[in-house]
Amino acid sequence: MRLWLVRHGETDANVAGVFCGHAPAVLTARGIEQARSLQTLLQDIPFDKVICSELARAQHTARLVLADKNVPVETTPLLNEMFFGDWEMRHHRDLAEEDVENWASWCADWENTVPPGGEGFQDFSARVREFIATLANQSQQENMLIVSHQGVLSLFIALLLKMPAAALWHFHLDQGCWSLIELTDDFATLRVLNSRASA
Repeated sequence: MRLWLVRHGETDANVAGVFCGHAPAVLTARGIEQARSLQTLLQDIPFDKVICSELARAQHTARLVLADKNVPVETTPLLNEMFFGDWEMRHHRDLAEEDVENWASWCADWENTVPPGGEGFQDFSARVREFIATLANQSQQENMLIVSHQGVLSLFIALLLKMPAAALWHFHLDQGCWSLIELTDDFATLRVLNSRASA
C-alpha cells in the first residue's frame, strides 16, 4: 500500500505564526495555489481512498487536490492537529510573557506538559497510533491519500518507521508538497519527502 501524505495549504494562522490546533483557520491565496499545484502533481495517481482531518483547512485542501476525481473523502478526528487549548491562536512570544509558568513547563518537558485546557502530547500520540492501527484493515487499498497537519504527519512518519515519538521533529512537512510511504505488512519505507515533482 502506498500512502500519499499531504499537509494542508498555508493558512492565515501559519502566516501569523500562532498555535493553531483546532481553531478555525482559512487557506490563504498562496495556500489555495499550493493545493491546486498538488492537484496537477498527483493527477495521475489512482487513489483508492482519501482520509482527511475533520478540520476545515485540511478538507479544503483535499477538495482542491482531488478536483474532479470521483473519490469520496472520509474524515476522522484521529487526524486532527493537536489541540492547544488556551494557547490556540496565540504566539509563543506572548505566552512567554503572559503565561510564564505554563510556557516554561512546556518548553522544559513538552512531551508531558499539557497546554492549559488543551491536549497533551501523550494523548495526541495515542490517537495517531490508533489511526496507524486502522491501516491494518486497509491492506486492499493500493493508493491512499492522507491530508492532515504538520504535527500529525511528522509523528505519523516517525511512528511508522518505528522511531520514538519525539523523533517527529526530524520530519518537517512542507506545504505544497507530497510525501510517500510504502507500507508492506508491518514494514514502512519512506520513499519521498516533500516533493514538488509530478508523481
